[in-house]
Amino acid sequence: MNQIFKPIRIGKYQLANRLAMAPMTRSRAQFDGTPGELATEYYTQRASVGLIIAEGAQPSEDGQGYLATPGIYTDSHIAGWKKITNAIHAEGGHIFIQLMHAGRMSHPDNTPHHRQAVAPSSIAPGTGTFTPTGMQEIPKPRALTTEEIKQTVQDFKHAARSAIEAGADGVEIHGANAYLIQQFFAPSANTRTDEYGGSIENRARFAIEVATAIVEEIGADKTAIRLSPGALLWGIDEGQEGPELYRYLVKELNKLGLVYLHVMHLGNEELLQDIRQLWTQALIINRPGRPRENIGTDIESGLADLESYGQMILANPDFVSRLQQNLPMNEADNTTYYGGDAQGYVDYPTLNTSTEI
Repeated sequence: MNQIFKPIRIGKYQLANRLAMAPMTRSRAQFDGTPGELATEYYTQRASVGLIIAEGAQPSEDGQGYLATPGIYTDSHIAGWKKITNAIHAEGGHIFIQLMHAGRMSHPDNTPHHRQAVAPSSIAPGTGTFTPTGMQEIPKPRALTTEEIKQTVQDFKHAARSAIEAGADGVEIHGANAYLIQQFFAPSANTRTDEYGGSIENRARFAIEVATAIVEEIGADKTAIRLSPGALLWGIDEGQEGPELYRYLVKELNKLGLVYLHVMHLGNEELLQDIRQLWTQALIINRPGRPRENIGTDIESGLADLESYGQMILANPDFVSRLQQNLPMNEADNTTYYGGDAQGYVDYPTLNTSTEI
């Protein structure tokens, strides 16, 4: 495990260790998408990890999926995020803001404009979502026109520039977890017959265009992407061609020189090894449910440059110190993950504040 505590350089940034905080939706933003009042405290408490990857922030009104998620496309959003980034930098930490367009994983009641969700094709995900009036079935989305896809690329570009103006060290494009970019990958969600559907190259096109536009706007050293190959979430099925799509996609993205690739790994070890060979920049691996005794194994083997963790860092603001001292961890309270107040957000005890571990 000693390797994870060693500094590492990714792009132009020198990180204190090889641990990253995975992006986690917390649904505590203000109604207009400005980060909530407690967000600065929440992130700053966890600034000892080498890299904080902030929760997904929508790049536009159409991009919002859930209640009380932050945005990064207005002056108010920029001002709210700037408080967070300034505080993290004061602690010597680094933060990338994740750009997340939910696509069809949305409901009109959850967005500022109350419009029908947009997606590659007009196919509902077949699941529900929480709204101001309780759980509701997600309705069928509207298929984006080719022109609207081009505008969505520009929305991502504007959001990336806004994140840099807010003081973020960079942005992570959310291409995972059944949201808009992965919806383009999956034949179960994408039945288009234009240049964004059908072949592997066409289904990967939108992700590559988004990444290219952001690199042109803020630079490759501030641009990263997250992928979740094979994730069977909310009606997403990438089919038999899925692994080949990712091999093609990673090869093409690698040409852009993105600062890192963040992979949520779900079991295809052969594909993961191929991704490592195809990707020449920093690779972050997230293995959901990885037991504590296996922390650091992907770094030790040379497979990963960093490892990311979600729930353990959520519940342990001093995650790094607890690992270094081999001390017990707080357990995460999943009833306080989404929405609410300080409980389950900024009140987890640290070694300095409590002996009740």
